[in-house]
Amino acid sequence: MAGIVTVTHSRRLREIWRSAGWPCQDLVEVELLAAGLLERVRHPSGHETLRVTDAGVALLAETLQRNRARRDAHETLVERVALEMTRAGRIAWRGLSLRAKVDVDDASGWAMAMPDVFSIRHTTVEAYLEPIVHEVKVHRSDLLSDLRREAKRAAYLQLSSECWYVIAHGIAKPEEIPPEFGVMTAQGTQLDVLRPAPKRPMKMSLPLWMALARATPVEGWRHDEAQGWLGDELPSA
Repeated sequence: MAGIVTVTHSRRLREIWRSAGWPCQDLVEVELLAAGLLERVRHPSGHETLRVTDAGVALLAETLQRNRARRDAHETLVERVALEMTRAGRIAWRGLSLRAKVDVDDASGWAMAMPDVFSIRHTTVEAYLEPIVHEVKVHRSDLLSDLRREAKRAAYLQLSSECWYVIAHGIAKPEEIPPEFGVMTAQGTQLDVLRPAPKRPMKMSLPLWMALARATPVEGWRHDEAQGWLGDELPSA
């Protein structure tokens, strides 16, 4: 039953669950009906609607749990990368929504970018800011989908002086990722550099400054750890 279910099938099943069940009468619904995930309901007025069966509800619940696990693994790694940036003396943000001017396939335009982690050095000298983008991927399918989005990658490069892919261990080889990006892998609690990111000169634009001004940076490591140091014994000389 679940073998025929694709992303399109799951999306249609969710739409019917949330709606009054009016049929589209296309092949997606034919397959869902044949698999027993939907059933037709005839009303006294003579019209038909669709209803998600118990098997369909079970599949929706399974999909929800699987997606939640994917998000949890992703968010855990994003949080770790952001923490490491603050440990390195940088100011980091998560979930920024930024616009960048890109030139892809001989067509210029604006592209939206939402880097998992964006950080700058903690400095008052503009030339020393070194903005860095980290994009986190924990599943190979998500990474390959991202690599097909040339405009998104171009936007990240426009917004930073360094850009990295942080990938879960074993989902890809460094040579599969464009050379403009550094590659870092996560295994257990360890973050290892597989290929350093090329550094480029970059001056932050006013719209980028305004986006940072409106956003709240992540809490730095000092907030949690510095208090513990107060009671620690100093190491012997």
